[in-house]
Amino acid sequence: MNKINKGILIIMLLAVCFGANAQGTKSLQINEVMLSNKANVQDDYGVHSPWIEIYNSSFATVNLKSCYLTNDKNNPKMYSIPKADAMTEIAPRQHLLFWADEKPNRGTFHVNFTLDPTHSNWVGLYDSDGITLIDSVTIPASILTDYSYGREEDGSAKWVVKGLDNKNYVTPGTNNLTLDKNTKIDSFHQHDSAGIGMTVIAMGVVFLGLILLYLAFKFIGNISIRLSKRNAMKVHGITDKKVAHEKSIGVESGEVFAAIAMALHEYQDNVHDVEDTVLTINKVKRNYSPWNSKIYTLRETPHRR
Repeated sequence: MNKINKGILIIMLLAVCFGANAQGTKSLQINEVMLSNKANVQDDYGVHSPWIEIYNSSFATVNLKSCYLTNDKNNPKMYSIPKADAMTEIAPRQHLLFWADEKPNRGTFHVNFTLDPTHSNWVGLYDSDGITLIDSVTIPASILTDYSYGREEDGSAKWVVKGLDNKNYVTPGTNNLTLDKNTKIDSFHQHDSAGIGMTVIAMGVVFLGLILLYLAFKFIGNISIRLSKRNAMKVHGITDKKVAHEKSIGVESGEVFAAIAMALHEYQDNVHDVEDTVLTINKVKRNYSPWNSKIYTLRETPHRR
């Protein structure tokens, strides 16, 4: 691969990586917040602190590095999430907790601000540029101790107070709404208990995909053949298709294409078929060793008496 091709490949990879990162941060959401934590989840130091839960709503891993968490609209760069911590990656559809304890020296997930339960709190998540607001929420001051303010479901637009009953409990680091049954699977069991319908649908999708691939390859192949014939006619200065057909213009055998491919391969990779004409002969020395001597054998030579 020459330098131009390597450069193009590197640029494309960088564009894909940066594009995926820019698209990924948009899927981050503030999912749940607790202002006053007295008997809820503990941090890695065994302390009950206010916490902020971030949710990745996409189906790709997203890294929070260089993003900002803040509770001040006038200071979007209040807490910068470190770059070097591998734990800042959020797996698809998963959560990450940050402790609002004003003790950033305790680790990556301890921010340099806290939350005051006596009044409403605004919390914002900014992108790495410190300008683009990814998500924000205002938590009302009426939230009681050990109660949280979160989305009704992960990523949903409706916010509710969590912890009021057994069906609406606080969920730090996990799904805001736990689904104990799958309605789609239950519907399949009810209407297609033997799985015949699912089998027919699956096989139909597979065969449909194969048919579409066949048509696509055939269409592309016909276009390429027409273009090659047109270029061959231009090279030979022929404009009449009948004349070109009679002279078999643009219709080459497989051997011709193989020869062309081999020539291109040798030209691009600088392959040559010139052997060195200098013959070098090295003398091999056989050093004496008792192990290869015939006088040292395992059996004694018999003597007639």
